[in-house]
Amino acid sequence: MRVLLWLIALAFLAVGLSLAARYNEGYALFVLPPWRVELSLNLLLLLALGGFLALYLLLRAATMVLGLPARVAAFRANRARVRGAAAIQDAWRLLLEGRFGHALKSAELAYEAGQSPGMAALIAQLAAHNMGDLARSEQWRERVGSRPGDALRTARLMVDATIAIEARNFDQARQALDTLGREKGRHIAALRLSLKTQQGLGNWREALVLIRQLEKHHAMTPAQAEVLRLRAHRENLRTLGDDRDGLVQYLARIPDTERREPRLALEGARRLIAIGDCVEAARLIEDALEEQWDSALVSAYGECEGGDVLRRISHAEKWLPAHPRDERLLLTLGRLCRRQQLWGKAQSYLEASLSVQPMRETHVELARLLGYLERSEEANRHYRAAAEMN
Repeated sequence: MRVLLWLIALAFLAVGLSLAARYNEGYALFVLPPWRVELSLNLLLLLALGGFLALYLLLRAATMVLGLPARVAAFRANRARVRGAAAIQDAWRLLLEGRFGHALKSAELAYEAGQSPGMAALIAQLAAHNMGDLARSEQWRERVGSRPGDALRTARLMVDATIAIEARNFDQARQALDTLGREKGRHIAALRLSLKTQQGLGNWREALVLIRQLEKHHAMTPAQAEVLRLRAHRENLRTLGDDRDGLVQYLARIPDTERREPRLALEGARRLIAIGDCVEAARLIEDALEEQWDSALVSAYGECEGGDVLRRISHAEKWLPAHPRDERLLLTLGRLCRRQQLWGKAQSYLEASLSVQPMRETHVELARLLGYLERSEEANRHYRAAAEMN
């Protein structure tokens, strides 16, 4: 529709100009002695218009010719940018695919093209590191260039920490992460690297703090956090060794929900039993069993030689109505009764345990009891049964 309107307008204009020229009888006279030129005004207007158009086209052509080198240079620069952008995209893709040699070549092309040279150098550093070319990786690290306030500062520190952890250079990783924490703060990925660093350094108390932070931010599942917490607590308990006060204070500082976890309670109880603190060990086991029943904890309840044995027997018998066929509970009661020289109850509990589930330690415990009672033949029979179960 627009084209049709233009055509109609041009037609009206042409008709108007032709009518105006038809009734225009003016002329122009040019005199340059001895010459004299007389032109109609219509022709003069046409010649002026044509001359102006020719001059415009000539000047336009000259401008285009003179600007040709600049346009060629701009074209080449744009083509280099396009190639550089494609190269850095390929470098990222190849790095993620694990094709590190090709990623390094693409990063080099992007760096030479001046397309995000800092990012290209980081990719090249990672690719060279994954290829095992440490010298080349260090060369690219120096090319990244990192100063406080740089846009790639955080990325540089994260890459440095990652490479240091993989090389088991945990001190260097900690330095990079500490710098990151001071300048930018730690995000989730940095917290994960910090956890690996503290584990590598053996700083399990700091690792516990990081585990709780990661779990709070839903950066790990409860199952993952539980496994890591248990390991951290075990390492901390092992570090305390025979320090009774240190063990008690450490266990008291652990949140109730963690301290009552069966595996951790068992680890703590056995540490306390090893140094002879049966009272604290029994209290720890009792608290954990109130939260969740666990046969391994029940077995540990009867392992300690000292403490108030009668109290433990009374407490264990309170569990019996809820768990009458728990062979571990029956074994523990038999063991505790034997220590208290309650021979009849001990034999009854041990035989009940064997009737539920024959176990080597139950046979041995019953054989010891029968030995105390000078019933050698029966004791030997249980010793043989225990030996056959090895």
